[in-house]
Amino acid sequence: MDRKQIQQILHQYPTPLYVFDIPVLLERIAYLKKMLPEHVSLCYAVKANTFILSYIKDVIGRFEVCSPGELRICQMQGLPPEKLVISGVYKTPELMEELIGDGFDAGIYTVESVEQFGLLKKLADRYGQNIRLLLRLTSGSQFGVEADQIREMIRTAQTDPFVEIRGIQYFSGTQKTSIKRLAKELAKADHFLQSLKEEFKTELPELEFGPGFPVAYFKGEDFNEEEFLTEFSDLLNGLSHKGHITLELGRSIAASCGTYMTRVVDTKTNKGQNYAIMDGGIHQMVYYGQSMAMKQPLCQLFPDGTGKGENLWNLCGSLCTMNDILVKQLPADHVKIGDVVLFKNTGAYAMTEGIALFLSRDLPRILIRENDRVLCVRDGYQTYPLNLPGKGL
Repeated sequence: MDRKQIQQILHQYPTPLYVFDIPVLLERIAYLKKMLPEHVSLCYAVKANTFILSYIKDVIGRFEVCSPGELRICQMQGLPPEKLVISGVYKTPELMEELIGDGFDAGIYTVESVEQFGLLKKLADRYGQNIRLLLRLTSGSQFGVEADQIREMIRTAQTDPFVEIRGIQYFSGTQKTSIKRLAKELAKADHFLQSLKEEFKTELPELEFGPGFPVAYFKGEDFNEEEFLTEFSDLLNGLSHKGHITLELGRSIAASCGTYMTRVVDTKTNKGQNYAIMDGGIHQMVYYGQSMAMKQPLCQLFPDGTGKGENLWNLCGSLCTMNDILVKQLPADHVKIGDVVLFKNTGAYAMTEGIALFLSRDLPRILIRENDRVLCVRDGYQTYPLNLPGKGL
């Protein structure tokens, strides 16, 4: 967005609000595809940002959904069922029966436990529906299953006409900047796939891997992404597994398209410290690690800019808690009522991870920018009915 577009948005819509920039989003996806090998496709983690799905459904291979609500959102935004990965550490039995019983042609289901495998197999057999499965290999957390359990699932599926094991899924976390760590994780997944090939005399056709690519949220966190992706692509090309590879990404796809805008509504100086009170706060502005006050996020004071002069400002939100600090010691000549702070890289998770119902503050607007057109896709939403006893909404 240029200065004129920001001014138009702030003139038309009250803060706080999010703007998701679709040209930036599509450019980001194109860049990732260019940097990765041709035999690698992308799976977008819907939980990262549900508002952008309809704009990327034609340029993303798969969409991972982890809850009944996310599935409904995908359906309402017209995502093809065959592109959906029905995932999640808890798969609601009622929803699984609805999907399989109605013949919903989901692209694939993930398996997080022996219990989940049993549920999906039982439903496929009961309704005579073919299902495709990715078995998640645990990295040592509450997610996924042990290697021996995966082997037993494969043996069981070999005699079931309705259950097809497509491959394994492996994911161990996010914000990984170490190529050595990624190399170790890929080697583990690759070695396991090769052991399955030797044992069962057939190669599973798919590996879905969550690389957890990092996003720079704070000042001084920039790294050479082009070099990083080149090295990672070399790792993928060197795998023994020659089947299809899908990379599941969330923040790496969506983060850069988002800007959170919040306005200064009051200023004061207490004990020699300058404070600006914003109409937003930590209930709406969450970065990875929730370390807003310990690090300086990538942000810009509008219209006068930041980083000039010797004055330092603490930017605080509108919640009645001492924890509501967005930025500490921001250098700026002047901060006045009516100024706006633009927080960068807020396209992933920020609008959903915050304590949105705290103090019953309104939810912010969501705007989508398509080149010269700006759409309000969600108006400001009052949350106080959700905090009332009785029927609420």
